[in-house]
Amino acid sequence: MATLLYRLGRFSYRRRRLTLAAWVLLLIAFAVGAATLSGPTTSAFSIPGTESSRAMEVLAAKFGTGDDNASAKVVFTSSTALTADRLAPAVAALKELATVADPVYSQDKQSAYVTVGYDVPATDVSIADREKLLAAGETARQSGIGVEFSGEVTRTVTESHAAEAIGIIVAAFVLVITFGSLVAAGLPLVTAMVGVGVGMLGIQIATGFFDLSSSTSALATMLGLAVGIDYALFVVSRYRHEIAVGRGGVEAAGRAVGTAGSAVVFAGLTVIIALVALSVTGIPFLTAMGVAAAGTVAVAVVITLSLVPAVLGFAGNRILPRKHRADPAAVEHHAKVPFGERWARNVLRHRWIALIGSLVLIGAVALPALDLRLALPDDSTAAEDSTQRKAYDQLAEGFGAGFNGPLIVVIEAATGAARSAAIQAQQLIGGIEDVVTVSDPVANQAGDTAMLTVIPGSSATSEATKDLVHDIRAHSLTGATMAVTGATAVNIDVSEKLTNALVPYLAIVVGLAFVLLMLVFRSILVPLKATIGFLLSIAAAFGALVAVFQKGHLAGLIGLESTGPLVSIMPIFLIGILFGLAMDYEVFLVTRTREDFVHGASPDDAVISGMKHGARVVTAAALIMMSVFAGFILAADTIIKSLGFALAFGVAVDAFLVRMTIVPAVLSLFGRSAWWLPRWLDRVMPNVDVEGEQLTRRLHEQAREAGRESEIPAAAA
Repeated sequence: MATLLYRLGRFSYRRRRLTLAAWVLLLIAFAVGAATLSGPTTSAFSIPGTESSRAMEVLAAKFGTGDDNASAKVVFTSSTALTADRLAPAVAALKELATVADPVYSQDKQSAYVTVGYDVPATDVSIADREKLLAAGETARQSGIGVEFSGEVTRTVTESHAAEAIGIIVAAFVLVITFGSLVAAGLPLVTAMVGVGVGMLGIQIATGFFDLSSSTSALATMLGLAVGIDYALFVVSRYRHEIAVGRGGVEAAGRAVGTAGSAVVFAGLTVIIALVALSVTGIPFLTAMGVAAAGTVAVAVVITLSLVPAVLGFAGNRILPRKHRADPAAVEHHAKVPFGERWARNVLRHRWIALIGSLVLIGAVALPALDLRLALPDDSTAAEDSTQRKAYDQLAEGFGAGFNGPLIVVIEAATGAARSAAIQAQQLIGGIEDVVTVSDPVANQAGDTAMLTVIPGSSATSEATKDLVHDIRAHSLTGATMAVTGATAVNIDVSEKLTNALVPYLAIVVGLAFVLLMLVFRSILVPLKATIGFLLSIAAAFGALVAVFQKGHLAGLIGLESTGPLVSIMPIFLIGILFGLAMDYEVFLVTRTREDFVHGASPDDAVISGMKHGARVVTAAALIMMSVFAGFILAADTIIKSLGFALAFGVAVDAFLVRMTIVPAVLSLFGRSAWWLPRWLDRVMPNVDVEGEQLTRRLHEQAREAGRESEIPAAAA
């Protein structure tokens, strides 16, 4: 593979105008496609095949309604009793816009609400219609009545690029410090943004054909920026090294892509495997998000292997610091021992202390993860000053905590028998603990389906409501079937499906990555160590998430206005993404260590050499990823905010504690056995040559045949 990538690097460098033109044309084609083919996104969470989803389908078929149509609640409050006359102007104004139910009053008459129904999905309700809804409800304020709004229709979708901008600014600063050249610093940023642009436009095109979550673009942007900058960083760094040892531009580009590019391919594959493997969960919206993000990562890899060497050709010697352009070899000459080498020697000298100390620190940070609670977001997790949160709190105060999470029970029976079966279900459910009220049954015209509305005594995200759903489902009716649905039941089913999918997902991701790393390192212990290190990083990330987002510690520092259970999709997404990113650092650091070991260095010397050449770049890469992810902490969306925080924290732990401290300590303790592989396995496994050993040998042979062996410095290995 290194030979193939070597040729690609040379081709892209020599035919840089053609390569650049191809990417520009591709970007234009995707932009045209996005402008003409894009469709709406959705924020709904559902899983086909669950009891709640099947019951929703029954309601749509038997009653002609479904959960796709938009609705909103307008909540009225007053310090004095509300009457129909006081609410009449607001209700009349609302009826001019959509279907409006009669007002429902709380027991003390100081709270009331009306439900506004639309005939189209929430994504089809225009901003103008939303503004009319808010204006109509506001008419009640003229008579001193408080008005708040809830429901998906009332939410505005605000596109903010502050997160991306902050990440790019910090990344630019880190790159300038790392390379000492504005051109070298700008190159990874430009190529990464091209990759993100192609990925985002591709996702926009896909929305015209598939139902994609509204969080898909943010996730893909987050990952695309981080890996795009990091992958280009590794290739540019290796290119500068090749220039410093005397290579010409074409040859340096070929060798940089053949060596660092090989590591980029396998690092990218681990991320892609982790994201695409989300499809094994059988959850459509999760699969779509994973595939979309994986596509963006794949684009980042291809750009790194083709566009980066082309841009290097345009940059010429400007890729080097100004003071070193006349003498490129000065880049490799340091007046003092590099930081990576000093760090590695200290870790190896105190390897037991480094190992045990790191494990204790990670264990302490991970401890809060024992209290992990999961749920899907609702208005109770919205910002405290938002109208959705105020409406939620007012409904809970006026009608009870469970009012915001009603359950719908669907009864199916023989034609004409549904109502009597529903009455039986009403009596049965009314006797279950934590049930406040059960509505009278409503049957369809054929009399074969009926439904009940159950108001729990606890909030929608509480364990008590979850237990209530299971209690109702545990009961059965004579001659009829009973199913529980509604937004609350759907969210419970989604959360449970996600939790149950964790173990098989983790097994598939870890198993495939273990095989991939065995191919890269031709070792058993190194992939095993890499996997265990990842589990440590995950534990620490979960612990920090629980401490901040669930328990509220230091929440003010990140602008977190409300705490509660973590979003149910968080564990599986965090595992998938962080696993891929953790393997990036493992591949980049340990590949260089193996490269030196294969060329005859002792185990400890190979570790020191790997850290010497890789620590500076890996540190810069980690800081860039952390800054890109941390920028998303500013997002208003709870999912994106918590995911950005978890990834930034997880990368910090993985890069600095696991990969740069625990890994060298463990490799030193293993010694030569770290690279042991059974002979029979060594014979059957293909040699992917990720460290470029075969490439180097072939180039030496070509040079010897041409009588130019002296032109190839020994440092090229």
